[in-house]
Amino acid sequence: MRILITGGAGFIGSHVADAYLKQGHQVAVVDNLSTGCKENLNKNVSFYQFSVQSSSLEDVFSNFRPDIVNHHAAHIDLRRSVIDPIMDAENNIIGMLNLLTLSVKYGVKKILFASTGGAIYGEPVQLPVSETAEARPVSPYGIHKLTSEHYLRTWRYLHDLDFTVLRYPNVYGPRQDPKGEAGVVAIFSIQMLTGCQPVIFGDGSKTRDYLFVSDIVKANILALEKGSGEIFNLGFGKEISDAQVFKTVRNAVKIEIEPSLERVRPGEVYRISLNADKAKNILGWKPEISFDRGVEQTVSYYREHLARYQS
Repeated sequence: MRILITGGAGFIGSHVADAYLKQGHQVAVVDNLSTGCKENLNKNVSFYQFSVQSSSLEDVFSNFRPDIVNHHAAHIDLRRSVIDPIMDAENNIIGMLNLLTLSVKYGVKKILFASTGGAIYGEPVQLPVSETAEARPVSPYGIHKLTSEHYLRTWRYLHDLDFTVLRYPNVYGPRQDPKGEAGVVAIFSIQMLTGCQPVIFGDGSKTRDYLFVSDIVKANILALEKGSGEIFNLGFGKEISDAQVFKTVRNAVKIEIEPSLERVRPGEVYRISLNADKAKNILGWKPEISFDRGVEQTVSYYREHLARYQS
């Protein structure tokens, strides 16, 4: 198949591109490199450097003629979405509409969409939260992801464009940018490896559901053929606190250090974990990499590539 990956030079998208190429698919990548980087790109992808809002995107559809669009490009800084929701909407909603319009025009069979399970439910009543729970996002980022899901449903109804939505938990692993606002495992890893004191926002009790990037990649492979018109949570269904993340990274780095505690930032959910039974039953997916093992692999990667991430 011919697969177009938006955001394919980023942390998750580049791993997905590698996996699709390994399976024998043709892969093209669109990325404006605002957060992605060329070092992540597989030499066998066709690369186009611009945003998904760009009018140049039509040239890619016209020339490459993708069968599948895997949409990972997004503005992912939740806290900046609170400060500048218009910018966030331009990236995350207008970009989606451009992709949908071109997908219909050029006969795309299916869109895979990387959504969020961490921000779309707000503060859930029951944990782990399932896809049947009410979506009550408390940030513009979560609102824009939910809006994109609604557009996908509508385009399926209006134009018979198939889709599968994957709602991600906190994803971590090699290639994650430690200079961004997201990615606490990457941030803590680089800080501890360079002797800097990490910061925890709050008292360390805030929780997230963490998933190693290779488990995310497996879901993106399975969704090529399964999950028509469905939305799936991905995750272990387990809460891991900020304090636990700090201790697990510290153990992997083998350093004695304590965190600095600062005020909680607005727009963040306090507790979240995701029930992924639906993905297990329909996609045949389940997570395999434990948090301890994943953190060890991540720290090992940053130790080996420390110079790249210090520049």
